[in-house]
Amino acid sequence: MPDETPARAPAVEGERTVLIGTALVVAVILALLAWRVAVGYSGVVSFFEFVAERVDEILTRTREHAVLTVASVGTATIFSVPLGVAIQKTPPLRNGFLTLFGIALTVPSLAFFAILLPVLGIGFGPPYVALAIYSVLPILRNTVTGLDSVDEAVVESAKGMGLSRFERIRKIELPLAWPVILTGIRVATILAVSIAAIATLIGAGGLGELIQDGLTRFGFPNSTEAIWAGTLFTIVLALVFEAFFALLTKLTTSKGIQ
Repeated sequence: MPDETPARAPAVEGERTVLIGTALVVAVILALLAWRVAVGYSGVVSFFEFVAERVDEILTRTREHAVLTVASVGTATIFSVPLGVAIQKTPPLRNGFLTLFGIALTVPSLAFFAILLPVLGIGFGPPYVALAIYSVLPILRNTVTGLDSVDEAVVESAKGMGLSRFERIRKIELPLAWPVILTGIRVATILAVSIAAIATLIGAGGLGELIQDGLTRFGFPNSTEAIWAGTLFTIVLALVFEAFFALLTKLTTSKGIQ
């Protein structure tokens, strides 16, 4: 019977990190709500009135935000998982790609949008490409780490059964590494949700549109409510994605490594 403990450890660590992040987000929301209550009940009432009056716009902005996030993280996943499988056992390539995308992650998002602007123009293109590149590192790193954590004895047993390299990856290594890979996709998604809020500065829409509108009109009626609506619905969207990945992890991970 193969020992599956090594594959579980990174998954637990990743889940713990995400849970801590979620707890911090919830704490921030509660603190902000408490502050609003302390500042004045009328402010809270006007916020909910603002949301009720502009619910269609908020839903449209939320949908734009979600589409941008899903498209960029989906593209990064399609690129990163096969790349991780290909380079896992080749240290020079593996270190090179991880370093390359680590450097890319340090480029400020607004500067990244500006670099892509002359090529892709205003709108969806620049943030889509930038967010996809930002998302590569957590997914690629977790793919490599997940495959590393698969017990070598399990791989040798599969070889002994006559499985080819492709069959071992598909039937043994990727299923065992899946919880770690999924954690990387989960982290990349939360990262993309937060960065996508500034994509509005180059005309990509999203919930950042509400924040920008509020900042532009700051001091005028409903400007503060617009900022709060954009901020809180961005956090809510991140929590929805978080809940989705928690459910997906539970449904797609075999009970033996949960």
